[in-house]
Amino acid sequence: MEPPPTLHPVKLYVYDLSKGMARRLSPLMLGKQLDGIWHTSIIVHKDEFFYGSGGISSCAPGGTLLGPPDSVVDLGSTEVTEEIFLEYLSSLGESMFRGDSYNLFEHNCNTFSNEVAQFLTGRKIPSYITDLPSEVLSTPFGQALRPLLDSIQIQPPGGNTFRRHNGQS
Repeated sequence: MEPPPTLHPVKLYVYDLSKGMARRLSPLMLGKQLDGIWHTSIIVHKDEFFYGSGGISSCAPGGTLLGPPDSVVDLGSTEVTEEIFLEYLSSLGESMFRGDSYNLFEHNCNTFSNEVAQFLTGRKIPSYITDLPSEVLSTPFGQALRPLLDSIQIQPPGGNTFRRHNGQS
């Protein structure tokens, strides 16, 4: 009889990049309430993994200059081993999630977290996070700011760019 598979906890760290300003200013600027400007990362196998304009990066949990997360969402557990997960990340980093593929509204840290969460647990991240870009762009102010916002590249400082070649990370 085979031993039961080892389960690894999977968490979503949620950071408000506006540090509360979105909650206060969004009704005036957008005509609707936004609770935050969300940056997310996945915590699994004792590391934090995130995506930005520099590609996929990792650090110790809470190790970016963003500090501790504003909230933590328990996404469940995974049977995916660290070795398989790192191979998967390497593949993503060479295809869908290269740094030059980053787009603030359409292909960002939350897109990455959602993709990785589904791979690890079969679950998506909360829709209040993934729906934020369309909420902003549905407003006249969001549409007016889009050309400027499209040029913004976000890479939270403090992580190490994820690279894996010949079994090394």
